[in-house]
Amino acid sequence: MSEFENLTAAPPPPDMGTPPSSDERTWALIGHLSALSAFVTGFGGIVGPLIVWLIKKDTQAFAADQAKEALNFNITVALVGVVLLIFSIVTFGIGLLLAWPAGVVLFFAWLVLTIVAAIKANEGVAYRYPFTLRLVK
Repeated sequence: MSEFENLTAAPPPPDMGTPPSSDERTWALIGHLSALSAFVTGFGGIVGPLIVWLIKKDTQAFAADQAKEALNFNITVALVGVVLLIFSIVTFGIGLLLAWPAGVVLFFAWLVLTIVAAIKANEGVAYRYPFTLRLVK
C-alpha cells in the first residue's frame, strides 16, 4: 500500500459490540455539525470537531470516532481551499477562472457531506467522508 493510500484509506468503524447510546449519537452529531460554526467564527470548521474529539476521546468511542472523522475532513477541505488560494495568487488572478468554480463546488460538497454525516451519526452509523486525508489518527 502506498503512502497516499495509507493517508486516505478509511479506517474501520470502532467495534463497540453494542449500538451507540443516545448520548453518544448526540455528541457524534455535534462533532459533525460543529464544523458549521465556521459560518459564524470563520475558523470553526476545524476547531469545533477538534473540541468535541478532545472532550470525548476517552469516554465515548463512537462520538470520538465521528468527531475525528469530521476533523480530518475539515482539515482536508481547508488544505484544498489553501491550495486554490495559492494557485490564484501564483497565476496573478488568472487562476481564479478555475479556482472560483472549484471553490464553489468544494463549498457545496463540504456543506452537503457535513449534513449527511451528521444525519448518519445521529442514526448511529459510523460515517466515512470520501476523499479525506486521515491526518489525525
